[in-house]
Amino acid sequence: MITTESRHGLPAVPSNSRRQKTKGYALPMVLVLSAISLLALSGALSRTSQSSMLNERQNQRQRSQAAAEAATEKVLGEIRHDFKIDGERRVYPRLANYRSMVPTRSEDPYWDKFQFTNPEGTADRLMVNRVSSESYVALNSKYSGLNGFASTYRVVANARQKDGTIAGVTNAVMQEVQLASIPIFQFAIFYNSLLEFTWAAPLTVRGRVHANGDIYTGSSAPLTLTEDITSTGIIKKRDWAGYRLGWMKGAINYQGTRETNVNSLTLPIATNNSASAAREILNMPPTSESLNSPMGQQRFFNKAEMTVVVTDSGVSVQVKKPFGPSPTVVPISAQNFVNTGKTFTDYREAKTVKVTEIDVAKMITWAATNKTVITKLGAGRPPNILYVADNRSTSSSELTGVRLINGRTLPSRGLTVATPNPLYVKGHYNQPDNRYLGTTNTINIKPASLISDALTILSKSWNYDNATSGGGNSGTSLRSRVAVNTTVNAAILTGIVYAGGLSGTRPKSGGIVNLPRLLENWGNGRKRLTLNGSLVNLFNSARATAPFRRPGYYYYAPTRDFNFDPNFRNVQNLPPGTPELRTMIRGEWATLLPGQSSNP
Repeated sequence: MITTESRHGLPAVPSNSRRQKTKGYALPMVLVLSAISLLALSGALSRTSQSSMLNERQNQRQRSQAAAEAATEKVLGEIRHDFKIDGERRVYPRLANYRSMVPTRSEDPYWDKFQFTNPEGTADRLMVNRVSSESYVALNSKYSGLNGFASTYRVVANARQKDGTIAGVTNAVMQEVQLASIPIFQFAIFYNSLLEFTWAAPLTVRGRVHANGDIYTGSSAPLTLTEDITSTGIIKKRDWAGYRLGWMKGAINYQGTRETNVNSLTLPIATNNSASAAREILNMPPTSESLNSPMGQQRFFNKAEMTVVVTDSGVSVQVKKPFGPSPTVVPISAQNFVNTGKTFTDYREAKTVKVTEIDVAKMITWAATNKTVITKLGAGRPPNILYVADNRSTSSSELTGVRLINGRTLPSRGLTVATPNPLYVKGHYNQPDNRYLGTTNTINIKPASLISDALTILSKSWNYDNATSGGGNSGTSLRSRVAVNTTVNAAILTGIVYAGGLSGTRPKSGGIVNLPRLLENWGNGRKRLTLNGSLVNLFNSARATAPFRRPGYYYYAPTRDFNFDPNFRNVQNLPPGTPELRTMIRGEWATLLPGQSSNP
C-alpha cells in the first residue's frame, strides 16, 4: 500500500478511504430526505383530499339547501294562489295536496338529482302545517301597524343530492308565512291603480297609504304623510296631467316609511283583479253564479240585508239574511222611504239624473215596526247593508242614480249603502251631534261606508232639482249653487275617470282630493268639507264617465278637511260588509337539521 506522511508527522489517511466514508454518509441522508419529502407529499395530498371533500360536502349542502328552498317556494306559490282566489277556506282543506308538491322531472330534469323528504323521512313528501288558526291580530313585516284576520302556516322540506360523491348530505329549509285578510278601510287611502296627489290641495294624510300601481306625489301644495306609504310601482314626482316638475313647489313630508315594488293587495275574486273585474262587486249577480263562488262572496247584492231594485215597471224591495237564498218581498205600499219621482242635473256629466232617493231616517223608522223586517232580521235590527240599483232605461242625455237624504243618524249596527249607479249624498251624514260637525271627533258615529260607481257630495243647501219635480232650478249658474259647510263620516269606495286613459303625460283624474265629486260653489275655500273615513278606489267609473275638469266649470273647491277615522282599526267598528284584501306575508326563514320540524 502506498502511504504518504502528513504535515505534522502523522500517518496520512488513504484517499480512497475518505471517498468511501463520504459515500456512507450520503446514502442515509438521501433516504432521510426522501422519507421526509414523501411524508410531506403524503400530508399535502391528504390535506388536499380532505379539503376537496370538505369543498364537495359544502357544495352538496348548498345545492341541497337550494333544492329544499325551491320545494318550499313551490308550495308557497300554490298556497298564495289559492288564498288570493278564495281565502283560507280553500287553503286549509288542501294541506294533503301541498304536502305532495315536490319539484318533479316534468318541471325540469334537474330535479331528478334530488330526493325530497319531510322531517319524518317520508320520500316525496313535505311538511305543510297550519301553526295557528285564523284570528284578528297585528300583522308582520311591512304591514306592521295594521290588523287583519291572519293564520300562520309552516312549510319544511328536506333535500339530498342523490348522485353526490359524499353520501348522506341532507339539508332542510323552513318557511313560515301569514295568510292575511286586511279590511280595506284600515287604509286612509287605497288605490287599485295609479294614485295621484298631483292636483292635491294642501293635504295631511293621517293613515296608511297603498297603491297597486305608481304613486305621483308632486303638487303645488304641501303634502304630509304621517304613516307608511307603499306602492307596487314607484313613488315620485313627475310631469303629469299638464303639471311640470318646476311647478311642483309643495313640500312633501314623509313621516313614515316609503316602500316601492311591494306585492299587490287584491280582492279574493279569483285571479283577475283588473279594474273591470273589481267593479263586479257592485253589480247584481248573474243567475248562474253560485253564492259560494269567490265573486259571489264579494258582491254587495249578496251581502245585503235589504235590496231595492228599480226598473221601468216599478220598485222591488226585498229583505233577506246576508247570502240568504230566500229573500222576502216587501209590498211597495208597505214602505215610504223610496222616491223615484225626482230628477236633477249633474253638471259634471251634463246629464239629467233620474234618481232613486232613499230617506235614511224614514227607512230606520219603518224597519223598526215592519213585520217582514222583524221576522227576517229580528226586532230592533234595521238592515245594515242596503243595496240599491236603478236599472231604468235612459236616453243619451239621461243617467240613473241613487241619492241619500236625512242620513245624520244611522242604525245602531251601522249602515253600508252600495249601488252600481252614481251615488249622491245630500247634507251632513252620520253625525247626529251638532257639536262635532266640522271636527274629527267621531266618538258617537256608527260604522258606515258608501260604495258606488261614482260619489258626489251635495251640501244640505242643494235645491237644484228640476222644477218639474216640485222645486229648485236646474239651470242655475255655478255661482248661484252655493254650498254650506258639510260633514260626512263614512268610508268611501268608488270609481274614478282618467281623461284620455293612462297613456302619455296629460291624462288626469283630479287626484285624491277629487275622488269625492262636487257640483256646487264652495267659495274657493270659504266653505269647508269635512270627511272622516277612508278613501278607496278599486275600479273605473262605468256609468258616470265624464272626466274631471278644474274648478270653475261645475264646482268651486272647498277647504277640504279629509281625515282617516281611527275607529276603523277596531274590528268592531268596521263598516258592515267591509271588503278584505288578501296577501301572503313572509315570516321566518331558517335552515334546519335534517329531521327537525321547527327552528329550536
